[in-house]
Amino acid sequence: MAYFIYRIKAQPIKLLEKLEQHETYRAASERVKLLREAEVAAGSKALVKMIHADNELHAEDLLNQVREPAPELGDD
Repeated sequence: MAYFIYRIKAQPIKLLEKLEQHETYRAASERVKLLREAEVAAGSKALVKMIHADNELHAEDLLNQVREPAPELGDD
């Protein structure tokens, strides 16, 4: 399994752009932090995310899944 780094633009439709792929968490984590800082400095509204997956197709599938929000306290 590898660590994939994607730029996600949520314009009218969700657009995924694979930026890089790393074999170790440490290398991927350091690179994601640098890419996020660059996005903020450029004033971009795109997100930079890292995902751990078997392959590129699996990574994109995981990034496209809609997750339900976690229940809030007192939400009985």
